[in-house]
Amino acid sequence: MILLDRVTKTYGKDKKSALNRVSLHVAPNEFVIIVGTSGAGKSTLLKLLTREEKPTSGKIVVGGIDYDTLHDKFIPLLRRKIGVVFQDFKLLPQRTVYENIAFALEIAGMTNHEIKSTVPKVVELVGLVGKENKFPHQLSGGERQRVAIARAVVRQPKILIADEPTGNLDPKHSWDIVRLLEKINKYGTTVLLTTHNAEIVNKLKRRVITIEHGKVVSDQAQGSYRQ
Repeated sequence: MILLDRVTKTYGKDKKSALNRVSLHVAPNEFVIIVGTSGAGKSTLLKLLTREEKPTSGKIVVGGIDYDTLHDKFIPLLRRKIGVVFQDFKLLPQRTVYENIAFALEIAGMTNHEIKSTVPKVVELVGLVGKENKFPHQLSGGERQRVAIARAVVRQPKILIADEPTGNLDPKHSWDIVRLLEKINKYGTTVLLTTHNAEIVNKLKRRVITIEHGKVVSDQAQGSYRQ
């Protein structure tokens, strides 16, 4: 599903390495947690996977797509296979819950009929039935993150990247979001979760990849994390 082979990414004239010869493999349907301090290289890794950045060297293959031969015109197609959720939600403030989710389908060129049949199913999946006509400012932080997740998975991506999705949430809502990610994973989506929350990492008992100074320093099947 995801393969990185000796991937390096450097920036600037001094060739400072954000990632240094990183190799890892994530199988289909895995739930993987990526941890590390700020500046460790997690964000760079995610940007490489979504092709916002290109590696300086090394090979990346995602869902059978070799990034070495990926033409720019096919990048939107790649990104339909990868849903992304951020810490700060990135919702459209003037659109309702329903419209925010539908927007992801509109830009993918789906018909109104397809949108009307798909959006309610995803609203139910994320537990927002009855909130369809609310605007983001009328929702709690946890509810806004649910909308963001719904928008990310409505096109049924093979991979969901959740980048610090609980960073702005209190403990209860944080666990609600984590349980939702586990639910999505059970339906067959590969999940990559980055987090600084040691409690979440240690209670989930999932595979944990630790990145420090641009290198994978630990890869444990049921890992733990200390801040």
